[in-house]
Amino acid sequence: MTEPQPGHLSHELRLCAATGALSAGIAVALGAFGAHSLRAILSPEMTGAFETGVRYQMFHAAGMIATGIGGLVLGGSARRFLLAGWAFLAGSILFSGSLYLIAFSGAGWVGAITPMGGVLFMGGWVVLANAILHRRAV
Repeated sequence: MTEPQPGHLSHELRLCAATGALSAGIAVALGAFGAHSLRAILSPEMTGAFETGVRYQMFHAAGMIATGIGGLVLGGSARRFLLAGWAFLAGSILFSGSLYLIAFSGAGWVGAITPMGGVLFMGGWVVLANAILHRRAV
């Protein structure tokens, strides 16, 4: 059995997982909105951008849930798990958020922000892998 995380880190790991669950719920709502309402008002290209944002938000919401639960269950470096989770959140805000803005406003300049979110996504997965590999022995 793994040792429990110190109190404040345990709370932060639960907060990370809960934030991921909320982000997933928001992605479901946005996806439903997009499927039922946006096709009539957005071009196919802008609808595609919106759908990509929703898809990546959902993937990384699941990643946040995994980082929170993984940090609690696997033990090891809670800070590494948290860093991965918060990278997923920041990536979602920048990547998916910029795609939502592009879809609704058509402001192409916002696309310069999108790759920054992608870098945060990739970094989060690398940090998560590192956290899993460097956990305490059971």
